[in-house]
Amino acid sequence: MNWQQQSTEFAQKQNLTHAPSVYVLDLISELGEVAKEVLLATEYGERPFQAPETLAGELGDVLYSLCLLATAVGVDLDEALTQTLEKYAARQQAKGHIGSAAS
Repeated sequence: MNWQQQSTEFAQKQNLTHAPSVYVLDLISELGEVAKEVLLATEYGERPFQAPETLAGELGDVLYSLCLLATAVGVDLDEALTQTLEKYAARQQAKGHIGSAAS
């Protein structure tokens, strides 16, 4: 069972299913918490980054929210990642970088 399936089954069992818009907002909120952890860990850029213990939990929250959003909108994340990696590999080979902007 993959992360997306695990997240979806958990949400269903806990009666935590919502509309996609709720998952988008939750995902943004969780990403904000990751950013805050990085800012605090660096004292707002004043010292080198060292990942705090709390970062893993915040990243887990992001992953959970992303998985539920993907399920809500009918996207298979395994398939989406495979397609993205293929796209990046083709760009790297053709342009020497994976960015979409012109070089």
